[in-house]
Amino acid sequence: MSNTTYQHSSRRNVDLSESTVTADFDEATWDMPGSLALSGQLTTGQALIELAEEGRDDLVVCSADLMRPTQVIDFAKKYPQRSFNFGIAERNMISGAAGLAACGYLPVVSNYSFFLALMGLENIRDDICYTDLNVRMIGTHSGVAMGFYGTSHHSNEDIGALRTLPNLTLMAPCDGNAIRSAFRETIDHQGPIYFRAGRGREKQVYSEPPEWRIGGSNTLREGRHATVLAVGNLVSAALEAADELAGEGIELTVVDMYSIRPIDREPIRRAAEQNGLVITGEEHNITGGFGSAVAEVIAEEGLGCRLKRVGMPDEYSLLGPPTHLYRHYGLDGPGVAGTVREALKASA
Repeated sequence: MSNTTYQHSSRRNVDLSESTVTADFDEATWDMPGSLALSGQLTTGQALIELAEEGRDDLVVCSADLMRPTQVIDFAKKYPQRSFNFGIAERNMISGAAGLAACGYLPVVSNYSFFLALMGLENIRDDICYTDLNVRMIGTHSGVAMGFYGTSHHSNEDIGALRTLPNLTLMAPCDGNAIRSAFRETIDHQGPIYFRAGRGREKQVYSEPPEWRIGGSNTLREGRHATVLAVGNLVSAALEAADELAGEGIELTVVDMYSIRPIDREPIRRAAEQNGLVITGEEHNITGGFGSAVAEVIAEEGLGCRLKRVGMPDEYSLLGPPTHLYRHYGLDGPGVAGTVREALKASA
């Protein structure tokens, strides 16, 4: 067995070229490079390499000591002269990206969302959005994906903050193929875009890169009893809930509302007219988040329907493994299914 890879019985070969784990270790042994390589749905680096190979010589990548965790390290290895590591200086990174954009490059900022969107909000606002510069930002490990790292590393407020910034397009790809489409289909858009992503361990939703447009959405399942409009990690949870509820004769429509700002109003109108019960799902505080954006559409257009928001309560999260937190807060399939049952009962 090579000393740069190991084979786990349940997963693919993992690159351990920068790891301390070698072939003489027990199979269960892991370290950070090995663990991060399991985040197969975080495809940013692969997507950018493909675009660069197709002739996008303007692409450059910026990160703040997080090229490996946010999975752009492969791009940096292949194009070292087009990759900039700013160290633990997130605000400088954002301002540097703005400078690169002003010089004609297309910078992609890849960083944890709590550092990028929360700590760096002022710089995103003043340096990128106010000047309407052509910058792509992808904030990974959003919501409670960092688990035990604690409140400082959770990002349950970023949608609420970012969707108030003029000129900014805000989107939430739910898996690796969605990330590929997000970059490819918006590559020529003029203006800043923020992609809100997970940690790369999300369940796959799309078998191939889906249709993707600013202001768009994808209806993944049709049902007659209620509609779940979801973003990010809650898309797969909604699909799991639909499978569970189908056994009880309850049919759900599930829509991936990946474009948060601008939002696709048509699925909201259709849900209000056809079902009368709209359920939103997000790994984010329900105050000011995606559910609030849907509520604004319902109120502004006078849509006669009931709205139930699934998301983080208006409090700071407990600490624990992400999967445990999803279960605790009802952000997994059974949790969404339970909310649908309760909402249907209340609407009867």
